[in-house]
Amino acid sequence: MRMYDLIKHKRDGRELSDEEIRYFVRGYADGTVPEYQASALAMAIFYQGMSSRETATLTMEMAGSGDMVDLSPIEGIKVDKHSTGGVGDKTSIAVVPIVASCGVRVAKMSGRGLGHTGGTLDKLESIPGCSVDIDEERFFKIVNEVGCAIIGQTANLVPADKKLYALRDVTATVDSIPLIASSIMSKKIASGADAIVLDVKCGSGAFMKSADQAIELSQAMVAIGEKVGRSTVALVSDMDQPLGAKVGNALEVIEAIDVLHEDAPTDLFETCIELAANMLTLANAGTLEQCRALAREKVASGAAFEKLCEMVTAQGGDSSVLRDPSRFQQASLTRVVRAPRTGYVSKMNTELVGTAAAALGAGRETLDAAVDFSAGIDLARKTGDAVEQGEAIATLFSSSEERLDQGERLLLEAYEFGDEPVESRPHFLARVSKDGIEKLA
Repeated sequence: MRMYDLIKHKRDGRELSDEEIRYFVRGYADGTVPEYQASALAMAIFYQGMSSRETATLTMEMAGSGDMVDLSPIEGIKVDKHSTGGVGDKTSIAVVPIVASCGVRVAKMSGRGLGHTGGTLDKLESIPGCSVDIDEERFFKIVNEVGCAIIGQTANLVPADKKLYALRDVTATVDSIPLIASSIMSKKIASGADAIVLDVKCGSGAFMKSADQAIELSQAMVAIGEKVGRSTVALVSDMDQPLGAKVGNALEVIEAIDVLHEDAPTDLFETCIELAANMLTLANAGTLEQCRALAREKVASGAAFEKLCEMVTAQGGDSSVLRDPSRFQQASLTRVVRAPRTGYVSKMNTELVGTAAAALGAGRETLDAAVDFSAGIDLARKTGDAVEQGEAIATLFSSSEERLDQGERLLLEAYEFGDEPVESRPHFLARVSKDGIEKLA
């Protein structure tokens, strides 16, 4: 078998066999397939696409290129969730304990933030003492005893995907549906969950800019999950404005706590309930409507918040900070950003909001860069809101005047104002399952 033939087959629109895909993934992972040939194949896939069988085979081969986590020591059905990235997306910190408080175990491996998107691990590490670097034995023990844990991915999880993604990033082949789907699902499958809920973002703060693109990606990922024996559902959600009001690590943990006290912005609260309900349904806890009611009940009773405290304590964190959020690390400087004119917020560039938060110190340009846990943005006005000239639209938090200057400039660029009110669209736009597409908006 030769890479030349694989490249030619895909260039000419032919399907690759399972054996050909296996040859490519294993050869690229061990270095016997050179970068230039891998690049040529990625470009051929970009133009010619892949069938559902090809995509599933690519996914499983990448998943098997490193550690495959066996969650069988954990009792019951294990459910996971994954977001394709966004701004202000702190849902895991609220959803995981909600689901666990309903009796369904969540053994979650998450990543760090990069660029304009935040990472769940960075948010958790803003809680004093909370560790996400936990060995497998302790991870299993926490999930069995508490019902949930959120830790970092093992270093050897899907190494073939890490290598292929880096190549795609420099060869303009990132935005290929089969390659995106296999990249995401290889990590989820290698993480070992029985069932997976995907939150697929679309809009100005997401990789997929349109709902149609997000639905297409959702269909590809659901097909992969179901083909390899994982119950999978995808929810297509709006990222044309940040989720909730707060952007930044400690700020987002505080807002996740607000969710568990029924005191969060409506878009964030309802998103968490819907994600939790879908996870519970996949774990056979009831119909969607029953599971929504169960999730709301666990939040209202305080059981979900207590579960978050249990999880943080088990991971070495100081849960008393969750009970008194004023004890989180505080930014040394703040600045109020004011509306430049009277009217309505007509549009937000969500990616720029995330970039502004990163400029304030909340994000990173490289994975080994440090973050300022206290830095971020508290949004007072979002799309559709009326504003008066000079009125506060946001508060910035940072450690230097220079960072505040940069953050303010970027945030003001992110806002567009008009004379007429605009309607904000529903947060969830579609639900994709093995049964098809259900349009929600």
